[in-house]
Amino acid sequence: MSTEPKIRILYLCTGNSCRSQMAEAWTNHLKGHLIEARSAGVTPHGLDPGAVKAMAEAGLDISGQSSKDVDTLEHLEFDYVITLCDNAQRACPVFPAKTRVLHLPFDDPPRLAASARTEEEAMMHYRRVRDEIKAFVEKLPEVLTRDE
Repeated sequence: MSTEPKIRILYLCTGNSCRSQMAEAWTNHLKGHLIEARSAGVTPHGLDPGAVKAMAEAGLDISGQSSKDVDTLEHLEFDYVITLCDNAQRACPVFPAKTRVLHLPFDDPPRLAASARTEEEAMMHYRRVRDEIKAFVEKLPEVLTRDE
């Protein structure tokens, strides 16, 4: 059992409704022994039902998670802040110098699903992004320290 402190990651998105929620859940599920993950939004607007459904299909229940404003986490320290959309990258608040901010844009499932003709077609976007986020998380923490 390692006595090293866990790496603390904040996943930041615009609404903290979909991608950041998925990333938080995957990280805590797959890498919780090494990493403590949280998520927040610059303008939170509730948990996306499509994200809840896609994660449930993968065996993770995120229905109890909530959409949080990044300002409510300002008292916490993070080793990494990972912005998952361009808007969050532009609106990202300033963090202490020791916090490394990374940008890792993923497609926005709700935006892509808006033009879908069926629920199944809409869910394809959620599933693809869910799986892309999982693939990223599976490479943690090595991908974080590659450039250091």
